[in-house]
Amino acid sequence: MSTGSGAHSAPAPHSDHDTASDGAPPVAGRGAARRAGTFSSLRIRNYRLFATGQVVSNTGTWMQRIAQDWLVLSLTGSSGAVGITTALQFLPMLLFGLYGGVIADRFPKRKLLLVTQSAMGLTGLALAVLTLSGHVQVWHVYLVAFLLGLVTVVDNPSRQAFVSEMVGQEDLRNAVSLNSANFQSARLIGPAVAGVLITAFGSGWAFLFNGLSFLAPVIGLLMMRPAELHKVTTVPRSKGQLREGLRYVSGRPELIWPIVLVGFIGTFGFNFPIWLTAFVYQVFHAGAGTYALFNGLMAAGSLIGALLAARRAGSRLRLLVGAALLFGVLEIAAALAPSLWIFAALLAPIGIFGLTINVTANSSLQMATDPLMRGRVMSLFMMVFVGGTPLGAPLVGWVTDSFGARIGFITGGVVSAGAAAAIGLVLARIGGLRLKIDLRRGRQHVTFVARGGPVEPAAPAADGVAVPPVPPARSASSADAAAPTADSAPPADPDPRRLAAAP
Repeated sequence: MSTGSGAHSAPAPHSDHDTASDGAPPVAGRGAARRAGTFSSLRIRNYRLFATGQVVSNTGTWMQRIAQDWLVLSLTGSSGAVGITTALQFLPMLLFGLYGGVIADRFPKRKLLLVTQSAMGLTGLALAVLTLSGHVQVWHVYLVAFLLGLVTVVDNPSRQAFVSEMVGQEDLRNAVSLNSANFQSARLIGPAVAGVLITAFGSGWAFLFNGLSFLAPVIGLLMMRPAELHKVTTVPRSKGQLREGLRYVSGRPELIWPIVLVGFIGTFGFNFPIWLTAFVYQVFHAGAGTYALFNGLMAAGSLIGALLAARRAGSRLRLLVGAALLFGVLEIAAALAPSLWIFAALLAPIGIFGLTINVTANSSLQMATDPLMRGRVMSLFMMVFVGGTPLGAPLVGWVTDSFGARIGFITGGVVSAGAAAAIGLVLARIGGLRLKIDLRRGRQHVTFVARGGPVEPAAPAADGVAVPPVPPARSASSADAAAPTADSAPPADPDPRRLAAAP
């Protein structure tokens, strides 16, 4: 990975067919791979502006989440009403998530983000005005939550896909990791600030801060230099683009199986509000302070995981499967923990591996996806990952209520670990590999080998990326989209064993 700043901040060519290549063919040889610096993406001016804006707006977003729940509880006295608010915010992603990806592929993502970030700021300001004026009612909060969810449908895939346009393939994983670190830092700071602000002045001031916080990303987007973005051709409007995106994903195992794995884990393995509250009150008979401690440890682990991920140069499906397997095993271990402090000590590692799953899946999918399809692929990823948790929560909650907190947590861990093991074996079989276990001293104890014998690992790309490249998507909407561009992914590797055998 280049360490010079000029390579990362030089203007991209203006022609659609002469652009900074996101999908340059891999350079053979291990010596070409270099370890990424933890903050290497920040050398790029456009990304610095983006990241700075996100620091401010993410903090405001976490403040609004806390203030919104507290306001609804104050207005109604009902925890069920808080659940309705959360459901309304996630419902648009479940209903319209895939259409958000189509929109993200159809329009310039920087312009889309200017619209979505401005709209999200306006929702915060509207709620602030209603609350500070004393006219707020619970249906106002419901409406704002639903509108915010609608905007998120377009904002999420656009923001995810825009990262590659700012930094290119070489720094993509690092940038995705820093985005996660950014979000987790705000998760630590935002609720604490919100608690002080709500106690001293009321919820309305937290909403006001959130609304104004979106000025930071909007100003950052306006200050960017469009010529330095890695150009991606937008997809013309036509019929069948949603179906085309689904066919594209379903025909590529390096895309569909990570999404399936993330779907299982998001649905059954990420229900921490249910499990942590149950352990606090039912198992350890503690109070709100202990619940805050547990959440803080999870957030700290997630932040550490994001910073560790930022130092890794490549994204491998092997890492995704391994992290998911360890995530499930750690959940089972925590469920069986005999004391509060052992349980608490396991929460930070769970946070580390949970964040590793998120970052690795996100960056692997983006690296393996043709730029013309990136918005649709990322919208499917976000719909499955984000939308799975509220779908699985009622079932997980029923298991926890009926059989106890430990059984509920074990169930999530077993499903996560089982899905990781099953999908790992599927990917190995697709790659023509089998698992070899050798317990002799000085040998690699667990490895994948070809069914007919050992297989030489594929040489990594210059940035250490072992995710196999894919052919450019053939758009049904335009003959121009059928021809590969300099920004399209390289042709598919003829050796399927690279899927799981790459080091």
